[in-house]
Parts: sequence; structure tokens; C-alpha cells
Amino acid sequence: MQLLVLPGLPLVKEGDDLGELIVGAARAGIGIEDGDVVAVAQSVVSKAEGWTVELGEVEPGEEALGLAGRLGKDPREVEVILRESAQVLRAGRVLICRTRHGFVCANAGVDHSNAGEGRLTVLPRDPDASAARIRRRIRELTGREVAVIITDSWGRTFRRGAVGHAIGISGLSPLLDLRGRKDLYGRELRSKVVCVADALAAAAVLLMGEAAEGTPVVIIRGAPYARGEGKIREILRPEEEDLFL
Repeated sequence: MQLLVLPGLPLVKEGDDLGELIVGAARAGIGIEDGDVVAVAQSVVSKAEGWTVELGEVEPGEEALGLAGRLGKDPREVEVILRESAQVLRAGRVLICRTRHGFVCANAGVDHSNAGEGRLTVLPRDPDASAARIRRRIRELTGREVAVIITDSWGRTFRRGAVGHAIGISGLSPLLDLRGRKDLYGRELRSKVVCVADALAAAAVLLMGEAAEGTPVVIIRGAPYARGEGKIREILRPEEEDLFL
């Protein structure tokens, strides 16, 4: 398996055709092949689709003002986080929220990074649809059948450091169910399900970087995945299975 950083992408702005930008940059170097997985950072998807917020235009409400005063945060940012949340699960150094997509993450995915001065990015409303549009555009321009993963970097429970997660997918099955197979000693696996989408996202984000690298797209070539029309909701654990909250 190869992970290839895609160079040459311009700074993405609202209205840009991400699929076309990716194809143009790929044609100048590494190309796009059938079976490639195209991993795209959430930040550029949000910017292209207009999911950004100008902080100066945000009027915080009473709940945001109260939380911001208690936590020492900008009340405008807290207001945006609350708007993006279906539920606030914990309030501390960060707000741990369940987003309207069903994701549990810090600050509902609201982020300053690479958004521009005084701006925030918020998560795309339908990341699976975002991935599908990019995939469809790549197919139209190249004739290649690829899979697309929209990535974001999040922390994890009881572990330090952020890693890449898949928040939107198109063209692959996100989970590999190994239950019923035998291990090296012939014992039947009873609970082993691998999240292929997150594993690929984590590898890609490691190469994308988190600062000023300017490389928000990674082509993963030769990845072991099953093609399919999977949805990101397949990854999300139902609330009734939650052992912590």
C-alpha cells in the first residue's frame, strides 16, 4: 500500500470544485488509478461548500455566555459550537459534544485551523454526500473508479493526541467483519470488527499534517478495502451500547 501526498492544490475557497482541483493536481504528477482511495481533509470540504462562520457576525445567546464565562472561552465560539451540537456531554477545557451527525467529538468539530483570521470551519452537513460528489466528479473527469474518505483529526477517550477519523465516505465498505474466522490457533473470532475507513483516515492524516503543510489530499493506492456503498453511520456505536456516558 502506498500513501501519496497530492501536491499543487491551491488554497480552497467557497464554490471551488474539489473533484476538479484534485484531478488537475493529480494529472501533474501521481495520477489517479482505479481502486485508489482519495482522502480529503474536512477543512477544505467545509471551505469549498461554504461551511465557515465569521466570528464577528455571531451573537452569543444566554447559554453560550454562561458557558463561556465559566470556562474562559470566547462566547461567540461557544455559540457556534452549541449551534452545531445535538447534545453537550461534558463541559471542561473543551466541550465534548454529540453533533447532529451523531459524532462525539471536541467542540462539535468546530475549528480555527486553516480557516482564516476571525473565521471558523464547521463540519459539512452531509459528509457522505460530500464524498460522493467528489467521487462522482473524479469519475466524470478521469473514468476512474475510486473511493473517497472525508477526514478529520479528533482526540480519543483516555488517550493523548489527535488521529485521523473518517467522517464521510463513498465507494467503500467502512467495516471489515472478521467474526467467524479463525485465529492462528484455530479459535473462532467472536467480536473482531475492523474499522477500515478510520484506519485509512488515520494514515492519510499523518501525511496531510496539522499545521501549514497545505497538503489536504492524500491518494492511498493498493489499500485493502471492499468496494461498496457504505455510510458513515455504520461506524457509529448506538447510544444504547455506550458504556461510559
